[in-house]
Amino acid sequence: MSEVRVLIVDDEPLARRSLRVLLEQHPDMHVIGECQDGRGATAVLHDGAVDLLFLDIQMPELDGFGVIREIGAPRMPATVFVTAFDEFAVRAFEVQALDYLVKPFTDERFEIMLARAREHLRRRDLREVAARLAGLLEQEGRARTGPGARGERTACATARPTAPPIAHATTYAKRLLVTTANRSQVIHVSAIDWVQADDYYAALHVGGRRHLLRETMSALEARLDPETFLRIHRSAIVNIERVHGLERTADGQLVVVLGNGARLPVSRSRRDAVEVALGRRGA
Repeated sequence: MSEVRVLIVDDEPLARRSLRVLLEQHPDMHVIGECQDGRGATAVLHDGAVDLLFLDIQMPELDGFGVIREIGAPRMPATVFVTAFDEFAVRAFEVQALDYLVKPFTDERFEIMLARAREHLRRRDLREVAARLAGLLEQEGRARTGPGARGERTACATARPTAPPIAHATTYAKRLLVTTANRSQVIHVSAIDWVQADDYYAALHVGGRRHLLRETMSALEARLDPETFLRIHRSAIVNIERVHGLERTADGQLVVVLGNGARLPVSRSRRDAVEVALGRRGA
């Protein structure tokens, strides 16, 4: 993988140092600067030369959400939220630009996050990032807008690169990287039978085995080709190629039947869309 330009934004010196030390263990990660506030971060981000951003949510004056508003979701790089508050981390992960770290985080958690970041950057799918960051700002509401007061101090130490912004293209995932405590496994998307929601994970059902992916259903759905994968319930996505047929229960419930025998209920709100999608493909 080519060099990844990283910016660290956090008002705590120890937190910035911890991230830098961990990143320095990876030759492909090049920290171009550290900022201790949101104003400093926006100055660097306006140059468009950052690939991966570690962004503290809670900062004085201009917080992490304010930075996103200032730059604009479409221009934001891949973003890892950093926070000491679980409630913010959960909200950030639900819209998930990429991932989050809750301080203090372990080296193992950092490595899991970095593996995910590399996969995301390899795909260069930042239109998805923009959509999710925009959703986060909408949730936060106007009350969260940064103050933008005049005369604010900008504190940011950077080695400004001159490289132009990188053009990004949207593609659907062909492989997913499932990471456990001591290993990572590549799952080919075409091999997935169906996906099940499991808290903040997505459980991939592949040939009788179950793999947990640290991703929300909405985030994963956006990465999967809608010509192949169909959301039939808030808790289930099916591979259309695995669908054997549709059945109706005595009480009128529509059920998708897969070739492996799995029977998955269809939510009432998605019934018409499922029937149309499967009918269009001759199911």
